[in-house]
Amino acid sequence: MPRNDIPPSFLPAAKPSATNRLVRRTTSELVVEALRDRILSGAIPPGSPLRQELLAEELGVSRIPVREAIRQLSAEGLVDAIPHRGAFVSMLSRAEVEELFDIRLRLEPWLIHEAATQISEEELALAEQCVARMDTAGPEQWGQLNWQLHEGLYRAAQRPAALAIVRGLHEKSERYFRFQVVNAPIRQQAHQEHMALVSLCRGRQADQAQAVLERHIGDAAEQILAIVERLLDQAPGRDPA
Repeated sequence: MPRNDIPPSFLPAAKPSATNRLVRRTTSELVVEALRDRILSGAIPPGSPLRQELLAEELGVSRIPVREAIRQLSAEGLVDAIPHRGAFVSMLSRAEVEELFDIRLRLEPWLIHEAATQISEEELALAEQCVARMDTAGPEQWGQLNWQLHEGLYRAAQRPAALAIVRGLHEKSERYFRFQVVNAPIRQQAHQEHMALVSLCRGRQADQAQAVLERHIGDAAEQILAIVERLLDQAPGRDPA
């Protein structure tokens, strides 16, 4: 019978809180993490139905934490909850990735070129702190931290309309970032490129910062498109177009 707890093999060690006290995560949090990991890794391909009864039995929990987990993943954009049909892993779109990154390539290198000669040391220090936080962030936090980093670098350009457009592009791209950052070598590459951007801005090297950012965005687009292609190949009879 499904239980409202997680089997010992499914339980990770309790994690320390900000006060260094061990905090045991709830069953719902563990189920969210398990399902998120399976979706991001492609173990549950795009378009797959999420059957609460089967998932509850497989994970050894009741349907309540599974239902809560599906609701959370829907809010994150990883699951589509369709009335009278059920929940499905959200489909991916090659065309959407290409368009989002094409627009980013047209706006962001210009923004960092404008910002590089004006950004303050305080803003650069905050950017470095953000990179450090990204090193240990899970996929669900990485995209938000990535935007905070880029926003902090671009804000000195004093182009609020362009920054607002770029913010929207990052929000729409966040789901795709999650697929990207489960790959450790990609995370290390992103770390190196982000620190290079900070260093070039600190040296007022606007042209070089622009060139590095162009490569950074182009590489990210290629990596994400490759992942999307692989996941779509695994999709159960769904047309991604």
